[in-house]
Amino acid sequence: MKSLCLVTVGVLAMTLLIASISLLVAHVFQTVVDLQVKQGTVLKNGTETFEAWEDPPPPVYMQFYFFNVTNPLEVLQGATPLVEEIGPYTYREYRPRVHVQFLDNGTKVSALNPKTYVFEPEKSVGDPEVDLIRTINIPAVTAMEWTRSTPLQFATEVLLLLYQESLFTVRSVHELLWGYRDRLLATIHVLHPEIDPVFGLFSKMNGSDDGEYVFLSGETNYLNFSRIVEWKGKESLSWWTTEACNMINGTDGTSFHPLISKDENIYIFSSDFCRSLFLVYDSSGAVAGVPTFRFVPSPMVFANTSVNPANAGFCVPAGNCPGTGVLNVSVCRQGAPIFLSAPHFYQADPKFIEDIEGMHPRKEYHETFLDINPLTGLVLQAAKRMQVNVHVRKLPEFFETGNIRTLIFPVMYINESVLIDEASASKLRHVLLEASVVTGIPFVIMALGIVFGIVFTVLVCRSQRIREEGGEVLIDSE
Repeated sequence: MKSLCLVTVGVLAMTLLIASISLLVAHVFQTVVDLQVKQGTVLKNGTETFEAWEDPPPPVYMQFYFFNVTNPLEVLQGATPLVEEIGPYTYREYRPRVHVQFLDNGTKVSALNPKTYVFEPEKSVGDPEVDLIRTINIPAVTAMEWTRSTPLQFATEVLLLLYQESLFTVRSVHELLWGYRDRLLATIHVLHPEIDPVFGLFSKMNGSDDGEYVFLSGETNYLNFSRIVEWKGKESLSWWTTEACNMINGTDGTSFHPLISKDENIYIFSSDFCRSLFLVYDSSGAVAGVPTFRFVPSPMVFANTSVNPANAGFCVPAGNCPGTGVLNVSVCRQGAPIFLSAPHFYQADPKFIEDIEGMHPRKEYHETFLDINPLTGLVLQAAKRMQVNVHVRKLPEFFETGNIRTLIFPVMYINESVLIDEASASKLRHVLLEASVVTGIPFVIMALGIVFGIVFTVLVCRSQRIREEGGEVLIDSE
């Protein structure tokens, strides 16, 4: 009977150990978890995934920082501009998806994404309707660039003199953001109705959307979850000079497919940048107790053409490339000489930083990043940071430009950020705990195998000792 028990314990220990190793090698339970995550990550009406995608619960904040020019007269004489950063002016951003429609048997979803901004005084440095900023007069610079060397050049110069416009203007933060009626643009509007008489960096963007998107639902392939396939009824852009640069790649940056690895590139289409871009793995961490991978824009995205020849397609007109870290988006901004970059020209060519006194790029404040949970693909924390600049230069046809040097002149930058709320984080931690319990089953089996193995070893040793002691007794009796 004792021998039978001993054999049973030994066989059980060996079986449990072999089973656990087999399960670990075959990734059986990990495969089960992955399959459940894939099946749950689909845009389907009535699911938690769809509800969170349609109206994301975490609060989004938009912060605006402006660069106030302190030496405008010296700049017109050729001196280095001196700017001081003023901000933040913080707004709560509401961005629900509306007019949602399911297409092609649920494999696609179309939606609009209007954004509404509500001022948050307690998170701001001042009153946007009161605080004044001296900055580049973008309508005047744009009009001068539009009409130079054209029959309208003289008329533009007359209007600039009549309205006493100069290269710099002083406006309130509210006017610069949400718009003001510009007299010069209003006059041009009479001849060219397509020119908006109201100018603002975010004019007509409060309470409006940037066009209809069509997303893949992830029904047929989890890797396509929320990937954009159309924007404004088109499958590609038309602003740039190569097919690759005009591609619409990735999601809108608010959601991603599950099971993300460190080796993959994360693609995002941004209408603000008028292009697609990709992010690469930077580091691992945790947000609200949830493990994350941090992804940041690849240095190749805004590299000059000597480093990344594929970026030649973003040089408009062809061959006119501004340099590393800067993107000319005038083609999608009605010809206005607008250039985008990271705040304070972070990771840009040093010449842009040296040209403006007051630029202090720092990774922790000026880098765009996404913190994503790799299992679910959920964004736990993110910050989109983008700077608006104006290309200015001396135009001999217009004395308003004085002797200013050719510059990429910073106007303002944004920090659009999101951090997962505690309720969502708690729910996600519970999901991850369940997943870890399932994937930990092989280790539990292995632990049981080890325990039974130890019991088996103890029983064998004890049995051996009893036999040895019995043998000694027999010898003594003889």
